[in-house]
Amino acid sequence: MITLWGRRNSINVQKVLWTLDEIGLAYEHIDAGGDAGGLDDPAFRAMNPHGRVPVLMDGETAVWESNAIVRYLCAAYAPGVLCAEAPLERAGADAWMDWTLATLQPAIMGLFWGFYRTPAAQRDAVRNREYAAQAAAAIRTLDRWLGERPFVAGPRFSMADIPAGTLMHRYYGMEIERPRAAHVEAWRARLEARTPYGAHVMTPFDELFGRLAF
Repeated sequence: MITLWGRRNSINVQKVLWTLDEIGLAYEHIDAGGDAGGLDDPAFRAMNPHGRVPVLMDGETAVWESNAIVRYLCAAYAPGVLCAEAPLERAGADAWMDWTLATLQPAIMGLFWGFYRTPAAQRDAVRNREYAAQAAAAIRTLDRWLGERPFVAGPRFSMADIPAGTLMHRYYGMEIERPRAAHVEAWRARLEARTPYGAHVMTPFDELFGRLAF
C-alpha cells in the first residue's frame, strides 16, 4: 500500500501526484502541511526528520524529498518506461532533474515567493528582477535543449520531464515578462495534453496570491 502525505497546492507534492497517476498506481493521499498541519507530529517526524512534505510510504519504508520520490517510483514501478535502465541513459535524465533542482526551481520559485506570494507593499523589486533574469536564462537554456528533442530526456516522456514540467504552470501563470521560448512552450503543450498533468499540476493557485503563510 502506497500512502502520500502533503498538501495538493505544494509544487513538490504535485510532482509526486503526477508521477503516481502517470504510472497508474493506487495510493492513499493524506493532507499534511499548510492549513492541515501535522508536520511536527512525532509520527510524521519519524518518517521525515526534516518535517517537510511530500513523504511517501511504500510498505514499511518512507521516502522523502520530491525528486527522490519521483526517481524511486519510476525506477520501482516503471523501469524502461519512465526511468531508463541503462546507466548512461538514466544519468542523462538524472542530470536534468538535478539541474532543475539546483537552477530552474530556485529561480522560478524565488520569483513566485518574492512576487506572487508577497504582498505588493512588501516586495523587493531588485531581488525579484534578479529572480526573473535567472528564470529567463534557465528557460532559454531549456529551450535550446528542447529544440532538438520533444522531451527532456529524448524522444519519450520520462521522469526527467516531471520536476521541470511541474514548474511551468506556476511560471506561465504569473503576470510577468518572460522570454519567447517556442520549444519550451511546445513541450509545455505536450505535457498539458497528459491527463495526470491536468489533474494535479494545472490547478488554480489564486489562493496563494499575496499570502506568505501557507
